[in-house]
Amino acid sequence: MRLGQLAAVALVAGALLPTAGCDPGARAEIYVQRFFGECGALYGRETDVAKAEGECGIVTAMINRFAARNPDLQVDTNVVAWPGYAQLAAQIAAGDPPDLVTMHQSVISDYQSRGLLEPMDAILREAEVRPEDFTVAARRGVTKHGAIYGLPWDTVGGLYHVNTALFARAGLMRAGKPVLPRSAEELLAHARRFKAATGKPYLVQSQVNDPATHVRNFYTYLLAQDAPIFPDRDHIRLRTPEARRVVALFRTIDREGLTTRNQDYPAAVASFMNGEGGVFLTGTWMLGPFEQESRTPGRALFGAYAVYPYPRLWGHEAAYVDGHAWVMPKRERTPAQRQALARLLRFMAAHNFDWSRTGHLPAFQPVVESAAFAALPHRRDIAPLARIGFAPCPMPRSVLSFLPLFSGP
Repeated sequence: MRLGQLAAVALVAGALLPTAGCDPGARAEIYVQRFFGECGALYGRETDVAKAEGECGIVTAMINRFAARNPDLQVDTNVVAWPGYAQLAAQIAAGDPPDLVTMHQSVISDYQSRGLLEPMDAILREAEVRPEDFTVAARRGVTKHGAIYGLPWDTVGGLYHVNTALFARAGLMRAGKPVLPRSAEELLAHARRFKAATGKPYLVQSQVNDPATHVRNFYTYLLAQDAPIFPDRDHIRLRTPEARRVVALFRTIDREGLTTRNQDYPAAVASFMNGEGGVFLTGTWMLGPFEQESRTPGRALFGAYAVYPYPRLWGHEAAYVDGHAWVMPKRERTPAQRQALARLLRFMAAHNFDWSRTGHLPAFQPVVESAAFAALPHRRDIAPLARIGFAPCPMPRSVLSFLPLFSGP
């Protein structure tokens, strides 16, 4: 599905009317469960997706619009506290799971391997959604043993969020862009130069009660070196030369005070926003808030913000990523409910560009390549994440208990 086709589908999906010959009093009911927060006070009646902002606002307006344009359907939505898996497990155990639910792609294997999710190849065909249009990272995220187990919604991953004003003080700007390291040795050289020039640490990191920080850094650079992390579904292999290189680098950074220390996630966010470090290693979900800061006079990031995927330090470009998807727990559904779900999936796919305004990478390659996406702030710079993103697999169940390994939504 190219971008023009996606736009056409959006118009068609938005204008769907009750099917002829159906009993007007019998509406097919579908039960959608999601995270991304509760914002009914702001967006509970909003159906103009373009007017919505943020994850909660955009997804709320999308579902509102679909329900308003499809009066022959009853769309019930339940918002769960992030990430919602304890509630989903209880619903599955009770034999009454939702029809459609948000799930991190890294978690799909845990449910799929237990036979708790429906393969979605057939219903995606009915929805006229082609897996060939998924980005490389998105398709990897929802494909298990050759079958598709979700409509991918985005790709999320770690990014290099840069304070360009501090980089300029350190002489690390060239042609208006930050100079990023191309090796571990160069990163240390840049970090030492930065600290000498600014008196501040090169890196801002959330290291307290946030294992996601270490996992993103560690897995990203293991993947770049093609290190075999999981030799099989029940074992992990970390005593390798590739792993020792990564650990040695971050130990040196910490030992020399080239990073913030003893900060949890809110403290690290505040440090970066207040200009207390050069690079914040955090995810796609912070692009919007930091961009807003960069447009606010008087703030430390005003006119001084750039963002890129993690730089290549070893091997090839790679990024440890996750993503959100819409999955279908196994349950009995009527043909009318399945048709309704196909219509909803088609609608959500057609509005993937709207979702990309959150800062997450689109799940559809035509959207990534579109002029509309490129016109959004910084999107050209982070677009490679949709191509270089990987999730290590197979993921053993012993590790899945700690997922999702991203501290954002």
